[in-house]
Amino acid sequence: MTDVTFILHDGTRRIVDVADGISVMQAAVMENIKGIDGECGGCLSCATCHVYVESLEAGELPAKDPDEDALLEGVAAELRPESRLACQIVMSPALVGLVVRVPERQV
Repeated sequence: MTDVTFILHDGTRRIVDVADGISVMQAAVMENIKGIDGECGGCLSCATCHVYVESLEAGELPAKDPDEDALLEGVAAELRPESRLACQIVMSPALVGLVVRVPERQV
């Protein structure tokens, strides 16, 4: 299990312990993290799990694939270099210290 810190739009921080193999989106939905909808269930077709990766203490995130990049072009909130879809970030020990910020809106 690895912790991920969610920073909500109002600045509230929620730390969630996530099992390896579970996506950040799945963890957010299971823990009722406000602002991450995950409407498609992680099928890479809706972009309602857009987050900004704030920091990562160890390891690296997997690279964005072209489908994720394409969906990110249509997000409702500001697109930034640190924008990712939480459904594409699968937790593992390599992601120790992961902090993601939830954007102001998803739709």
